[in-house]
Amino acid sequence: MDALRPWLSEAAFMRQRVFVEIHWLLALASAGLPDVPKISAADEAFLLSLPEKFSDADAQRIKDIEAVTNHDVKAVEYFLKEKVSGRPDLLKASEFIHFACTSEDINNTSHGLMLRGARDEVLLPQLRKVLSVLTDLAIENAKVPLLSRTHGQPASPSTLGKELANIAKRLERAIAAIAAVPLLGKMNGAVGNYNAHLSAYPDFDWENFSKGVVEKRFNPYTIQIEPHDGMAELFDAIARANTILLDMDRDFWAYISIGYFKQRTKAGEIGSSTMPHKVNPIDFENSEGNLGVANALLRHLAEKLPISRWQRDLTDSTVLRNLGPAFGHSVLAYDSALRGLGKLEVNHAAIAADLDECWEVLAEPKEDLQTFIRGLKIPDDAKKLLLEMTPSSYLGKAVELTERLKK
Repeated sequence: MDALRPWLSEAAFMRQRVFVEIHWLLALASAGLPDVPKISAADEAFLLSLPEKFSDADAQRIKDIEAVTNHDVKAVEYFLKEKVSGRPDLLKASEFIHFACTSEDINNTSHGLMLRGARDEVLLPQLRKVLSVLTDLAIENAKVPLLSRTHGQPASPSTLGKELANIAKRLERAIAAIAAVPLLGKMNGAVGNYNAHLSAYPDFDWENFSKGVVEKRFNPYTIQIEPHDGMAELFDAIARANTILLDMDRDFWAYISIGYFKQRTKAGEIGSSTMPHKVNPIDFENSEGNLGVANALLRHLAEKLPISRWQRDLTDSTVLRNLGPAFGHSVLAYDSALRGLGKLEVNHAAIAADLDECWEVLAEPKEDLQTFIRGLKIPDDAKKLLLEMTPSSYLGKAVELTERLKK
């Protein structure tokens, strides 16, 4: 979980709030507004260094201030005023820290930065590793015939590679959906109408100014909070990828159970305290369990966050404290799945034997089928082709479809 800590911990939330407050102040100072002092290059560099060098001691100081203010965002504002108190020019500008902002202007943009970082730097790279391993396994086993099962019963043959390719393509689409979700932000005041902004500077174009601070993901239509629709879309997309992997975990568990895969072990590993001969599929089980917890959190986040009473209630604030656990259980699941995939060894003999015992997948038992074919009034070359058909050759386009993954 170390990789998520810089993005989704409480200290990370504080650091992003510091980042947003500073960029709001710098934007105000460069906007040419009366009474807002300009900030020198040296002072700007100092301000920008604060989030870059944000430390555990800084986080603790904010918590100490919050213990007095009983307000987390106000504590960040006071922390910044402390930091600039020794720089006379910045001290003059410090009264414009948090100017016209509501706490949610700072929080929603901070959460957007946190989620973007956690998604792009941690979650997606791990998902892409799973996809890469699956793709390699699929291509490697593209021509390994496999008995399909529908409703738990023998069905038309496929290949092991094609079944893995199915999962890989599903996961590929899910990854693309996660990466494409826009995380919107707002900087428009207490109820989204720039009330305080315009009362102070009525002739200033606050909407375009705020859009410039938030940049491409600006949402001009909000209540006090950004409506969180983008977050909900992201969490739904992650849950969908997780569901695909949960399906994969159960399939591999079942294939291991019927002997289609063996599992490599390390020297000294023991599968069971009372049955040491066993090698249990614990990595896939661990992955499945964590995916279930992750999806329970993600789905609650997706369902709850877009709902707020009138212009604001605080229920979203407490729910958003669970971003870390939701992402954490997801990433733990991906790590476990990767370990499980890395231990797999195809049991070619078991797969071939199972398939060879199921001639009924060609519609009839072997002897009846061949007797029927010999009695057909068709050209000899067509008859020969049908007589040579076996369950392991009755594969349709399975190999071709799998090998497309190489592209």
